[in-house]
Amino acid sequence: MPVEKSPPRAVPADPQRYLAASRATWISAVLNLALTAAQLAVGSLAHSQSLIAHGLHSFSDLLSDFLVLYANRQGSHPADREHPYGHARVETAATLILGAALAAIGFGILWEATQRLQHVAELPAVELLALWVAIFTAASKEILFRYLIRVAGRLRSPMLAANAWHTRADAASALVVVAGISGALMGWAFLDLLAAATMGFMILRMGLKLAWESLRELIDTGLDKEKVEAIRRTLLDTPGVLGLHELRTRRMAHQALVDAHVLVDPRISVSEGHRLGEHARQRVLDAHGEVADVLVHIDAEEDQALMSGSAALPDRDTLMAHLNGLLGEDAAGMEKAVLHYLGHRVEAEVFLPFELCRDASRLGRLEERIAARLKEDTIFRAISLNCRIAPK
Repeated sequence: MPVEKSPPRAVPADPQRYLAASRATWISAVLNLALTAAQLAVGSLAHSQSLIAHGLHSFSDLLSDFLVLYANRQGSHPADREHPYGHARVETAATLILGAALAAIGFGILWEATQRLQHVAELPAVELLALWVAIFTAASKEILFRYLIRVAGRLRSPMLAANAWHTRADAASALVVVAGISGALMGWAFLDLLAAATMGFMILRMGLKLAWESLRELIDTGLDKEKVEAIRRTLLDTPGVLGLHELRTRRMAHQALVDAHVLVDPRISVSEGHRLGEHARQRVLDAHGEVADVLVHIDAEEDQALMSGSAALPDRDTLMAHLNGLLGEDAAGMEKAVLHYLGHRVEAEVFLPFELCRDASRLGRLEERIAARLKEDTIFRAISLNCRIAPK
């Protein structure tokens, strides 16, 4: 009985980047797990609402760490048939979910603290142990932030950077908790709740910011003006590029995609135009590290001229029939014709056999006939006659 083989595991497109991001996130997850347990336990025993709130926030950090791990693994997979542009936007979607979760948690903490502020006299006194845990939490979070933001910068990962700034917000809010608990220990019990409310507002603000930035990326917001202008200059400086329009950019996690229309000499060959486009593409990839891919569209004229002029001209079969009429009895000897759609007219390059070119009188009659017919022709602007010389 045949045994079915399991499908091979997808290999990350950038294994080193994937491993570095995973290692940093696991370190964050372990620390957040320890801090969550400590803050929730001590906050309950020491009667500190702000420390409990901060413990809930550390728990949200832990959830976000696992979300980052999942998104990092999925987003590192290379492109496939269903995802031809890769899976990088899994990171963006994860950042959006993280931001929305933060906003919800922040609002919940803010609401709870506001409600408790109305009954301050009924709350039990805060104990000193809560202060030491809050100080340890603030120091740990700041150290973790510096580590994560350094890794995020090296990997150019918005998702990892979002997680790092999440940690910095937690460190800052821990300082607010320290101040609130200190005030409560000195007799101002309301300061502990005020610290919890302040921390909730900070978390809410950070969550909304992350969600908004991710949403902007998902709706294909372009790169900033300075980066777009630098890419424009790189394309225009490419030898053979005469102009540039329709330059568009969009971000995809830590990378960017670019597409542009470049104007070239309308009479160069298709192969030369393709080579020029590939050269322009490679220059952008070499000069701008965050750009993952560039789509270069070659134009022989501005798109406005194309839409108003050559797009309305007949197709090749119709033009070739018309060209045969202009050539007359010599059309049968034509080897090939290259058509140039330029503006409202067409220019043709006709290649004749070598035997016809050797007959000067016949060639002269052909030139005179074409010149006379072109004076009244509304489709062809000019026709050039070319003789192909090849070794026998």
